[in-house]
Amino acid sequence: MEYMKEPATYSQGNILCCQCGTAIPPNPANMCVACLRTQVDITEGIPKQVIVQFCKQCERYLQPPGTWVQCTLESRELLSLCLKKIKAALSRVRLIEAGFVWTEPHSKRLKVKLTVQKEVMNGAILQQIFVIEYIVHSQMCDDCHRVEAKDFWKAVVQVRQKTLHKKTFYYLEQLILKHKLHQNTLRIKEIHDGLDFYYASKQHAQKMVDFLQCTVPCRSKSSQRLISHDIHSNTYNYKSTFSVEIVPICKDNVVCLSPKLAQSLGNMSQICVCIRVTSTIHIIDPNTLQIAEIDGSTYWRHPFNSLFQPKQLEEFIVMDISRVHNKKQSAGAGMKSSKHTLAEAWVQKTSELNTDQQYFCRTHLGHLLNPGDLVLGFDLANCNLNDEFANKMNPQIVPDVVLIKKSYDRSKRQRRRNWKLKELDRDREGMDTDDERQYQDFLEDLEEDEAIRKNVNIYKNPVIPVESDTDDEGVPRISLAEMLEDLQISQDATGGEGADMLTE
Repeated sequence: MEYMKEPATYSQGNILCCQCGTAIPPNPANMCVACLRTQVDITEGIPKQVIVQFCKQCERYLQPPGTWVQCTLESRELLSLCLKKIKAALSRVRLIEAGFVWTEPHSKRLKVKLTVQKEVMNGAILQQIFVIEYIVHSQMCDDCHRVEAKDFWKAVVQVRQKTLHKKTFYYLEQLILKHKLHQNTLRIKEIHDGLDFYYASKQHAQKMVDFLQCTVPCRSKSSQRLISHDIHSNTYNYKSTFSVEIVPICKDNVVCLSPKLAQSLGNMSQICVCIRVTSTIHIIDPNTLQIAEIDGSTYWRHPFNSLFQPKQLEEFIVMDISRVHNKKQSAGAGMKSSKHTLAEAWVQKTSELNTDQQYFCRTHLGHLLNPGDLVLGFDLANCNLNDEFANKMNPQIVPDVVLIKKSYDRSKRQRRRNWKLKELDRDREGMDTDDERQYQDFLEDLEEDEAIRKNVNIYKNPVIPVESDTDDEGVPRISLAEMLEDLQISQDATGGEGADMLTE
């Protein structure tokens, strides 16, 4: 007799299900999976329908108890929010997998498929797949409530500039739009001397004040008023007010500096022209091309005012002009402008062409002017100056005429302007003729000054056809490379009307 040397093989026997008699591998419950599911439901206690709150205005979901979060459809953030709604019920089972089931975007329904496991009947582990339906209910969040109320605010920033021209405000508006500082405002109200920005929190208002102090020369002060308080919990409710005053100097203003300030800036002439207002006041001496920058703190220590208003600009015609080269600088003189050319010109008012009255002046516009050109300027010889420092100056030093900028055909510039700017959504009483003229002046300043243009988002205007950047007449224009495409979002990424989902 021979013995087999191979190892013995073992095979597991089957048993019969105690309910249906089907042969199954042995398990602690002695039942098949089908019978086990009829006896035990591991999803018991887990809700199959759940309500989620959605704000249509800001498109955010409510995460209890009081947090509103931004979530896109079928995102990980939205899945986490849905699972937190049933967190207590899921604590009794083991979550294996979770994912979204596709639904129509406008159906106001979210479906989540869950795979869970649970130990049942003598240690048997049962796994089950089921779907939970989330019903989206519309509910306005607290922030949108305050926006709709328009009167519920905790802080206000009052921006003022005591001047008739709004060039600085138009420039400031574009800076706010570029840096998106207007997103947290509840309301923007335009008044005669400036703008009011309303906020739901003091922190957002303080952020706006800090931004203004970095972008324009200004000074600020704050105050707060007690609205209510609770003596039991020791809580107080305040409304804060921030007052920001911008220096009353705009681009193209003629100013008269105090003798002390003019000496500290490098022995400049007291009569200067403001060529730009950014975070500092940029001035130039038309007699020497000497330039200087005056910050806000320096201005408030040595304040000065504009000698003229923009309405007092007069039109002159250049009769003769000659460039001045190699002019010697006085001792202690400051920097000279390399973008301007010093020239001596004879000009005559266009309203006095039938007379022989001509005026001699020095100007910083020598690189732009030629005989026969029209130029805008202020007449100091025939005006009554009411200024503290100008009245004390030697009349021999005061120039007869100060030229500001070259004059072009405004109607032609407007027709050929193939770009546009965005505006703040604010409450206004209406734009009159003077406001429209000031806004056109600001647009012309953007075309003429590249330094200001760098801080502004300029968009193409699809209505006006694009022309060549070169112009035989020398009219300043903005090149196509400096313009941005104005993005219009009308459809979602799938090409359908997904932008309107959950908002109807």
